[in-house]
Amino acid sequence: AEIHELGLPGLGLIDEYRRVYPMGATASHVVGLVNVDSKGLAGIEKFLDGQGAIYTASLAHPSEHKTEPAQMSIDIRVQAALIDELTQSIAKFRAIAGGGIVMDITTGEVLALASLPDFNPNDENKSFSKDQMNKMTSGVFELGSVIKAVTFAMAFDYGTATLESRYDARFPLVIGNARINDYHAKRAILSVPDIFVNSSNIGTARMALDVGLENHQEFLRRVGLFDRLVTELPESARPLLPKRWSKLATATAAFGHGFAVQPLQGAAVVAGLLNGGYLMTPTFLRRSPEEAMAMAKQIVKPTTSETMRYLFRLNAADGTASKADVIGYRVGGKTGTADKVVNGRYSKEKRLTSFIGAFPMDDPRYLVLVMLDEPKPTPETYGFATSGWNAVPTGGNVIARI
Repeated sequence: AEIHELGLPGLGLIDEYRRVYPMGATASHVVGLVNVDSKGLAGIEKFLDGQGAIYTASLAHPSEHKTEPAQMSIDIRVQAALIDELTQSIAKFRAIAGGGIVMDITTGEVLALASLPDFNPNDENKSFSKDQMNKMTSGVFELGSVIKAVTFAMAFDYGTATLESRYDARFPLVIGNARINDYHAKRAILSVPDIFVNSSNIGTARMALDVGLENHQEFLRRVGLFDRLVTELPESARPLLPKRWSKLATATAAFGHGFAVQPLQGAAVVAGLLNGGYLMTPTFLRRSPEEAMAMAKQIVKPTTSETMRYLFRLNAADGTASKADVIGYRVGGKTGTADKVVNGRYSKEKRLTSFIGAFPMDDPRYLVLVMLDEPKPTPETYGFATSGWNAVPTGGNVIARI
């Protein structure tokens, strides 16, 4: 103002657009950020600039023509609760990172997505570390037993298994030089609900082998797990699948070993298994149920979906997901504890734990995914650091809050 008051000829001031993020780090991975010229660098900001500014939210091309306001699917209340519960759990279990997703499974709308540590897009210095990337879409992880849900749905849909089927889990399953074991070995002939509730690797592998190698690959293609998930967020990783599809690959991929996907893609597939069988590409912009159904793809029979809902509910009532069974919400869920790969080998000390749940299970509307990276045991968990002791109660807390 003082320079302007000098009245120097040839000196003028111009207005420039500058992006301000009132919510700071909240949902920063979804919103993204812009550079000094207001050009989108990541997230929805980058997507909107790539759309030729059909939305007024784009700053690089302020509205010269009629545009629509960009309304995101994120519910800021749900987002804040998810971040808060994840932050508390990371501190409590001394995890190195965490993440979570809340989704409306009737429309595919993502109501909340958090990847911690996150970043504040208002920071002047835009050089964020690798740890701050959006691990929910740009990272791929072995989700462990969460993937078993896909195997069960496949067996039901092909008709090779029913709830009455039984599989021999008395001894480790030996394929070539490999031995497949159970974490909590029952050493018994197990029914299909027993295999699900006890998360038996042996039983799940046998179910997949009954379906057969070709059908297993066909089913994974059908649910989109051979392809990169494309949403409005530009940061998106391709699944990592076995290079050679052998009998052993089918057996281990059945329980999520040697098979890594981006968490959002895993959540979208499980949502499709629970919502009546309709796979919907997740969206970060508002979408109506009618729009969702118009682009949905039927991946399993409605009866298969009904059976999966029964198993998910059973697992929250009596199984590994019981610590997420929030009274009054009829929660269903599946747990996953995956050994992390360190220097090309599976580590027994470093784990990724996850919980995927939905509610209310008789007619599910919302799906919740929670992941914790390298959680440690605490006195309260009796020395255990598996999913049922950390990711599951975190998921229960999120459900109760939202």
